[in-house]
Amino acid sequence: MTRLVFLLFLLAAAAAPALAQDSRPRDVRFQGAPRFGSAEGWSLKPRGRLQYDFGHISRPGGVTVAGLGSVEELRRARIGIEGTMPGGFGYVFEIDLAPDVVEFTDAFLTYKASSRITLTAGQHNNFQSLDELTSSRFSSFIERAAFTDAFNFERRVGVSGTYVDGPLTAQLGVFHDNFLDIDETDDAVSIDGRLVYAPRLGATQLHFGGSAHWRDNGPPAATRYRQRPLLHATDVRFVATPSLAVDSETGFGLEAAMIRGPFHATGEAHWMNAGTAAGPGRTFFGAYVEAGWFLTGETRGYRGARWDRTRVRRAIEEGGFGALQAVVRYDYLDLDSGPVRGGTQNGLQASLIWIPTDYVRFLVNYARLSYEGAAIPAAAGDRSYRVDAVGVRAQLDW
Repeated sequence: MTRLVFLLFLLAAAAAPALAQDSRPRDVRFQGAPRFGSAEGWSLKPRGRLQYDFGHISRPGGVTVAGLGSVEELRRARIGIEGTMPGGFGYVFEIDLAPDVVEFTDAFLTYKASSRITLTAGQHNNFQSLDELTSSRFSSFIERAAFTDAFNFERRVGVSGTYVDGPLTAQLGVFHDNFLDIDETDDAVSIDGRLVYAPRLGATQLHFGGSAHWRDNGPPAATRYRQRPLLHATDVRFVATPSLAVDSETGFGLEAAMIRGPFHATGEAHWMNAGTAAGPGRTFFGAYVEAGWFLTGETRGYRGARWDRTRVRRAIEEGGFGALQAVVRYDYLDLDSGPVRGGTQNGLQASLIWIPTDYVRFLVNYARLSYEGAAIPAAAGDRSYRVDAVGVRAQLDW
């Protein structure tokens, strides 16, 4: 309750100056929700998303853990505000009501230092992956690539800068920890950087990028690297390392993508080295490649060195069908390194996405997941088996 009161206070504090500056907005536009603006540079827009998932995960013979079979959850229920202030400042504040505990997601201020440089302070994404930086509102699958979750990517409190010069984007930041994880003994710090070159050659948009991540946990922190079978609605992890006393992490990532008309293709690879207090560091690896096609002729949205909203050519409200997209993905995760045996996951995945209007999406996903050295044994101790997962999402955002 205290957090909710604090939230309401912050929302009111952020909104009050914009409304008080000009009680009769001179510019009102509708972008999923109304955006109110004034000539002085104030603007205010409510933002949020609702994502409800349900599906089914098959049970390998002899596996008795709970959480398989039919599953469902309110994946995200976020609400917040965003806007601008005179002097080149901007703000985003958002919470997620779906988990058992109310969580702060984005909560930051921005400052446009020049036409090319933007500074950000507060809780926001660090710079580790194209798939991770893409909003869940625009992702091509219900969940991101396996390595993004397995390697514990998340928003963290920090300061960062973004430099944009034509097709070149450079991002660098220093981060602490996620807001909910910070306590008086937490002295973790990380440095994250990303460089993207995204030229446009005729009708083709290209994207080439790389990222680097270094994190000092301070005192060694008990850490596991693990991943669910496609759906977040289950707590079962068929691939998982034992708990490791990790005192540092070093990660490197490569990313590439292209868009040409209704076709898109993308792929990433990421290496995560976990430095342990008890011995040499252990390196884990994840990668994916995917390709998608809009059967109705749309082009996948891209802006700011990440995927963005797809604009529907003929939405339902205009008498059309909306957009229909088919995507296939191969997703690989290897959590074996030396004596640390977390298992490997090979995933063949397909996604069918219907976007009836710009702010509504329905996704149907299927995954055939093959495990070697799985963390959960099946009958007679077998740790090599396959799992089928089907997931459906209904989504609204504004």
